Amino acid sequence: MDSRKLEILLKAVEAGSFSKASEVVDYTQSGLTHLMDSLEKEVGFKLLKRSHNGIRLTEKGKELLPAIREFLQANANLENKIKEISHNENEVVRIAVYASMAMHWIPEILYRFKRICPAVNVDVRMVDHALEPFELLEKGQTDLIFASTQDFNFCNWIPLYKETLYAILPKDYPLKDADSFPITEFSGKDFLMPYGRFDIDVNRAFEPMGVQANIKSFLIDDETLIRMVSKKLGLSMMSELMIRGRTDDVLCVPISPPSYRELGMATHIKRKDTVTIKKLKDCVLKYISEITR
Repeated sequence: MDSRKLEILLKAVEAGSFSKASEVVDYTQSGLTHLMDSLEKEVGFKLLKRSHNGIRLTEKGKELLPAIREFLQANANLENKIKEISHNENEVVRIAVYASMAMHWIPEILYRFKRICPAVNVDVRMVDHALEPFELLEKGQTDLIFASTQDFNFCNWIPLYKETLYAILPKDYPLKDADSFPITEFSGKDFLMPYGRFDIDVNRAFEPMGVQANIKSFLIDDETLIRMVSKKLGLSMMSELMIRGRTDDVLCVPISPPSYRELGMATHIKRKDTVTIKKLKDCVLKYISEITR
């Protein structure tokens, strides 16, 4: 059964005449008459009563009407599903993320997301510094970012996790308190600064306390910097995810007073979230709720 003919039938009945309906469905009046005659031959009985007052459904047409509407709705659902599947096969979600978040969060998040959107491709890009996700988002080169909060006003920012900052110290460092490290004790000490603009988070912690450390910057990965601390080349500060699984050769002690950085995800405020992005965000929020219980 041709769904187009049934759609035109409903429009013709709604219009009340072939002349009015022809203006809506882009058929000539004679073409529309011929189309309805053809439909009636297919079903095997009259669907329309024609008179000088217009057209209306026959009793059999009225009886068939609910089934016609049901058929057309089912057909529309099928077409929408086909379009959705076809779209998903070509859809790519671009993610920009810090290395620490990529290592500890992204594999599980993508595993869950793939279970509900198996046809969607995900492009994950680990960034080189703290501001890069925001730069990519602003330029339209990524769809969703995972980062620490920064002062940008173009983001739909969703806080996810309050990440503790730790002092990274040699194993034999003479701690006065085994449970915390006074941030003022960094003053005057050689401080090995993690790369990737982590100085933004360090300075947020240092400035209110007036800490003046002897900053030494290195373009090296986090694990190498931790090994440098273990060799007594200086002290450092890192966040919880940055040090996870790498602390055997050093002391890792929470800063006092406690210092944190807020991790979250964001999309661009001027770009409406697609259905796929919304599903990905839901996966993220559910996962974070589970690991922070």
